[in-house]
Amino acid sequence: MIPQQRHEIFTRLRAANPAPRSELHFRSPFELLVAVVLSAQATDKSVNQATEKLFRVANTPEKMLKLGAAGLQEYIRRIGLYRTKAKNLLATCKLLLENHGGEVPRTREELERLRGVGRKTANVILNTAFGEPTIAVDTHIFRVANRTGIARGKNVLAVERKLVKLVPDEFKHDAHHWLILHGRYVCKARRPECPRCVIQDLCEFRDKTVKSET
Repeated sequence: MIPQQRHEIFTRLRAANPAPRSELHFRSPFELLVAVVLSAQATDKSVNQATEKLFRVANTPEKMLKLGAAGLQEYIRRIGLYRTKAKNLLATCKLLLENHGGEVPRTREELERLRGVGRKTANVILNTAFGEPTIAVDTHIFRVANRTGIARGKNVLAVERKLVKLVPDEFKHDAHHWLILHGRYVCKARRPECPRCVIQDLCEFRDKTVKSET
């Protein structure tokens, strides 16, 4: 794919959604961190349902620690792997208080030292909470990048590095949101809805669908 194609792809994605936002609900970097940790192997909808009640009583590391494992689990028990996630979140709250004055750190290295936080989660925090031009690659973005030809790679790290290198700077901050939403609602895993895709003519996917899913 030539640079002009990539530029046009992101120009169209921006025109269709000028101000993309995370579908997770949050009001602070800490709330975003909690929501992203909970979202692993869970839907944003289920996470939002849990955090709507959780954040009313525990929206800081101090308050969440006071809940304890049993108390936190009561709020998130409908989310997959909730026991492990509760354990990780409480350990993270302790680290935030001990090492960062209760604030979410602003570097990838410090974020990845937190329990339950890997590279993808760190990238989401850096981008969405702090405005850094990072690109977190999940299954949706990995699929879209490879299908379209925007940035092909055999694993998520390879795709991430290519996206950071190849996505024009003017689109880099919002690229994560555009690609994940495109993969979630249009370029779906089982049956991509190519006929209503705004970048269909620029996409290099060979197995495009002829009719939309009914």
